[in-house]
Amino acid sequence: MNKKIRYVSYCILALVSFSAVAQQPMLPLNDTTSMPEVVELPKFSNYNYVYKNRLDSIQKTVPLTYNQYVQDYIDIYSGRKDMMGKMLGLSDYYFPIFAKALKTFNIPEEIKYLPIIESSMNPYAVSRVGATGLWQFMFATAKGYGLNMDNFVDERKDPVQASYAAAAYFKDAYEELGDWLLAIAAYNCGMGNVKRAMEKSNSMDFWELRRYLPKETRNYVPAFIAAVYVMNCPDQHQIQRAPSPFEKYTDTIQVNHFVSIPALAEALDMDLDVLCSLNPSYKKKIVNGTESSPKRLVIPRISLEDFTSIYEILNEDSGTGSMRVILASNSDRKTVKKPRTKSRPAFFYHKVSPGQNLGAIANKYHVEVQDLKVWNKLRGSTIVPGQKLKVYETSSEDDDRGAEKG
Repeated sequence: MNKKIRYVSYCILALVSFSAVAQQPMLPLNDTTSMPEVVELPKFSNYNYVYKNRLDSIQKTVPLTYNQYVQDYIDIYSGRKDMMGKMLGLSDYYFPIFAKALKTFNIPEEIKYLPIIESSMNPYAVSRVGATGLWQFMFATAKGYGLNMDNFVDERKDPVQASYAAAAYFKDAYEELGDWLLAIAAYNCGMGNVKRAMEKSNSMDFWELRRYLPKETRNYVPAFIAAVYVMNCPDQHQIQRAPSPFEKYTDTIQVNHFVSIPALAEALDMDLDVLCSLNPSYKKKIVNGTESSPKRLVIPRISLEDFTSIYEILNEDSGTGSMRVILASNSDRKTVKKPRTKSRPAFFYHKVSPGQNLGAIANKYHVEVQDLKVWNKLRGSTIVPGQKLKVYETSSEDDDRGAEKG
């Protein structure tokens, strides 16, 4: 009899243990940002006053609320030690760029942590709906904030230009919504969705209106707060800073003619991928500077003696040999244009001719193949003669700040 009782007890214990394991949240990566998803549990059973006190101690302007949703993401990010160590290493290079842009528009410095959950600080990141770059700008929103996308360049991938555009967006969002957590939510799902959630909940408190927001946005703010926490408290979670792949100090050169990035990398005796990563917005590895529109080229800081080795490459085909050199540590930028209208960009339809492909059409209108796919909801690259494709004007100055990134 005692053996039977013990056997039954073991079976019950095993069943309870299996149920507990089955209830652990699955954490698939969300495919629109670098933010993982969590399964919300009905009861907050692991409240940690130590984490709350740490969040209180690092809070500045943006409220760093502590609750179950934030704790879930703290558990995730503090467990991803290699990833967060890489973020710490990249922050040495990128954070001064972000902070300078944010300060220009009087935006809280804490917003500099947002590209961690947006793109894992990867300037080449492209979401399934076409959001691109460190700050994951959609095409229309980027155009509205003065970023240029053409056959040679995509400034959504430019750390400096995109950071100023993001700062301008946050300025507008805060002026319209009056709360930093709501402005952060709007960056993910658009101001329209946030305003509708405010109306449904009759509240301006993110945590009160959270349930009325899209699923991704409900977790977006908690993930942001958790990223701020882990980046400020890595030692408490045995997270080691990875070496930065970039030199901390760089020189900025304004060139007024075309410059080959591979040729420059060879002259500098440096890895081509590293030089391209310092200049990620140039799609063809060509800096397309002109007399009327000089372009910025970023290189590791070098001595004047070393500069002579690249002088010939920087000046070939320039005619006059003129060139502007600006020595600046991650600081050069051009003015971000403010949107002038509330209308969406003008577009037209292109009728596909026999033998045409997406690449030829993209080149014809100075847009990207990826944009054509997004605008026309194409799953692949197959098009047929007679098909009509929507093409947005790339020269218009528009404002689609409330566009969702999906």
